[in-house]
Amino acid sequence: MKRVITYGTYDLLHYGHINLLQRARALGDYLIVALSTDEFNWNSKQKKCYFSYEKRKKMLEALRCVDLVIPEENWEQKAEDVRLYKVDTFVMGDDWTGKFDFLKEQCEVVYLPRTPEISTSQIKSDLKA
Repeated sequence: MKRVITYGTYDLLHYGHINLLQRARALGDYLIVALSTDEFNWNSKQKKCYFSYEKRKKMLEALRCVDLVIPEENWEQKAEDVRLYKVDTFVMGDDWTGKFDFLKEQCEVVYLPRTPEISTSQIKSDLKA
């Protein structure tokens, strides 16, 4: 079984997120999504989420392409997650290109193109207008 992992906040879940998750799942047989906790988002990313971790987790678990959701609690856990979950492929959006190349010693690293016309930041900006 080929295992794939990706990371993100997935607040205001939209079709760009789903597109990325479906493409990540297509790279293997089992997709693990490491979902940023509320504490990690606030303390390390200075992001306040609209939906709580538990609500965001439920939304991701409802998607057919997602097999497992685990908490992302810090920047450093990625190498340990790859080892612990026996990951074959690490996937991120191409806005992170090169940032996780250090994981190539443990698994394949793939940066997928984002869906260009949608982002959570854009949704938040449009809602303020």
